[in-house]
Amino acid sequence: MPGSQAETEWAFPNPATPPGSTAYYSLRFAPARLRDDLAALLGWRHLVRSVFDEVSDRGVAARKLEWWSDELERIVAGTGRHPLASRLSRLIARANLPQQPFIDIILGTKAILADRRSQDTAALADLADLDLGALSELIARAHEESTPAGLATARRAGSYCGLVELVRDSGRLLRRDRCGFLPEDRLKRHGMSHTGQGPTEIRKHLSPLLADLAEDLDRHRADLSHDLPRLPATIRIRVRLADRLLAEIAASDFEVADQRIALTPIRKLWNAWRESRLNRAPRGISCS
Repeated sequence: MPGSQAETEWAFPNPATPPGSTAYYSLRFAPARLRDDLAALLGWRHLVRSVFDEVSDRGVAARKLEWWSDELERIVAGTGRHPLASRLSRLIARANLPQQPFIDIILGTKAILADRRSQDTAALADLADLDLGALSELIARAHEESTPAGLATARRAGSYCGLVELVRDSGRLLRRDRCGFLPEDRLKRHGMSHTGQGPTEIRKHLSPLLADLAEDLDRHRADLSHDLPRLPATIRIRVRLADRLLAEIAASDFEVADQRIALTPIRKLWNAWRESRLNRAPRGISCS
């Protein structure tokens, strides 16, 4: 029921956008009329991705993701069971959101769970595109972006943020015996391979591997420079915070094997506020 305590839990801020988080500050400066809708989109991603963090048994995780696939169909039909469902169902209908980006987020989570191997950086970018790339498309559509160029730029921006998060979380992923996200061609450059070394051995050589990979992330980021100012502030803030986080990781010499590096809330707030005041541009991205 709209307005119920269960549904209100998924308004802004919610479990996916807790105060102090990057997600929180990316929405804090969004138009007030959109904050609860955007929080619902981030809530969907949070719930799907939490399967990886909360379930150690791959079979159980796979069944949970299948439930979310079925729940998506129910949400679209207006019969969803989760407390998030009513709010998300209304948003999908009002903004005419396609199902595919939601499905992509599920597919990206399945790929991480299956430890699907990335052969090169392009494959790694595709993996990130199935996560924050898909989420960024939904955010752009919620802002009434509908041009192919605009949606493509939103997905590239989200993919870049997803790549930075993969770098940040690489130590944690390796500790959970997941190393498929690391590109095979980059491993070979450093005398390793998915078949020759396991996660424990790769962790010992993670820093130079990530430093090498960061050069590809810089090129991925450079491709965004022209059209990024036209994206909604919610996405621009996320990119700006990803820039600052990657710089922080680089300053540590990519020592993320045994620690999780993060920006302080005050730095996030300052950068989010600065970005919200810059690059205000008309909605829609031209193809020129």
